[in-house]
Amino acid sequence: MFRALRTLVLPDARCWDADSERSYQDLFESLDTNKDGRVDVAELRVGLKAMGIFRQGAAQKIVSSGDQNKDGSLDFNEFTKYLKEHEKKLWLTFKSLDRNNDGRLDASEIQQSLAELGIDVNRKDAMKILQSMDIDGTMMVDWNEWREHFLLRPAHNLEEIIRHWKHSLVLDIGESLAIPDEFTEEEKSSGIWWKQLVAGAMAGAVSRTGTAPLDRIKVFMQVHSSKTNQIGLVGGLRQMVTEGGLRSLWRGNGINVLKIAPETAIKFMAYEQYKKLLTAEGKKIETHKRFMAGSMAGATAQTAIYPMEVLKTRLTLRKTGQYAGMFDCAKRILRKEGVKAFYKGYVPNLIGIIPYAGIDLAVYETLKNTWLSYHTKDSTNPGVLVLLGCGTISSTCGQLASYPLALVRTRMQAQASLDVSYQPSMTSLMKNIVAKEGFFGLYRGILPNFMKVIPAVSISYVVYEYMKTGLRISK
Repeated sequence: MFRALRTLVLPDARCWDADSERSYQDLFESLDTNKDGRVDVAELRVGLKAMGIFRQGAAQKIVSSGDQNKDGSLDFNEFTKYLKEHEKKLWLTFKSLDRNNDGRLDASEIQQSLAELGIDVNRKDAMKILQSMDIDGTMMVDWNEWREHFLLRPAHNLEEIIRHWKHSLVLDIGESLAIPDEFTEEEKSSGIWWKQLVAGAMAGAVSRTGTAPLDRIKVFMQVHSSKTNQIGLVGGLRQMVTEGGLRSLWRGNGINVLKIAPETAIKFMAYEQYKKLLTAEGKKIETHKRFMAGSMAGATAQTAIYPMEVLKTRLTLRKTGQYAGMFDCAKRILRKEGVKAFYKGYVPNLIGIIPYAGIDLAVYETLKNTWLSYHTKDSTNPGVLVLLGCGTISSTCGQLASYPLALVRTRMQAQASLDVSYQPSMTSLMKNIVAKEGFFGLYRGILPNFMKVIPAVSISYVVYEYMKTGLRISK
């Protein structure tokens, strides 16, 4: 249906001729449902939906780009000017992708273009992407098909397809080992990148605060639970409330939120530098190098803020009245245990980055490619639920792989607070846990850890959307 509608209002035409002007008039009239000579965001959103374009924020971005008098809507002149400028960009992009200058794009040209963007796809996947734009069934895309596909989409290049599948900043599940998000040159030059970082940080802060009780019981079970001292989810929560009241469920949350800002900033800056070091000038970074750069950026950020991780564990496990606050806790650790105490558990934490980030990325790519292989006939945009689902599943798999190292890290961080003289190394601690509690002893506390994933993702997504609106980010 939507293809029939678009064919009616978008006849075959090259750029900027009389036929285009007529098609613009027909299109404008079809979108202007109340016939007031203007198309606002609500009307455009309804029109785009009728044409099968469900991209969130697309209507707002088109109106914002073409609205010269800033009245929140487009008159016919503004609408026409926007489409002409957009068509010029589409034409230039189409010509740059058409390597053999035959006026059509084939699968090999799609593959080559995606490879230059750092995405390696096989021929089958390239054909699927091509199919989403192909109208006449030739498995080639000519200018008119390209123009029809992108004319009412704010994007004008193939990076838009890649951007659908970027790991989203909204998925803050309390872990900090994922590969940083990727920003395009357009996002960097326009300043949108820092707004997205701020929105992501705020979403993470609210999400972590909302799931802090589950995070605290997880740490509590990691350190204190054993075969001889079984601590259940409900029993552990009851024990914490009895000891310190309801507010005690949020112990350690302050510093957990506070460390988001420096960690995000350091990881982002380090990631950009590592990408430059690993890639020749002017070349697009390859997938495996992106993984390497992301892992090294994560390691750099963790090294810089790791003392805050130790403080978070100590404050989470503290008893009522033990510390006056985070600065008092830091002073006492420094005075009693020295500077080295702030890096206890650093080695397992660093090692844990590889399985977490690697499996997270691999599962995400597998889920993405599976979706693309079945659902790209009508659209390359997976939609919010698919993206959140893929991100949640991949992050959960990453956590499952790295959890034993996370448990060992937490126990090493908490050792001095347990008043024990023996301070085992990473390997001896792991052997000791397996010997006394079996293999599943390495997964103490994993139930509350998994329980917080879905609410954490849901909260961070909602907050991120509100922050995008507040900061006027159009994606």
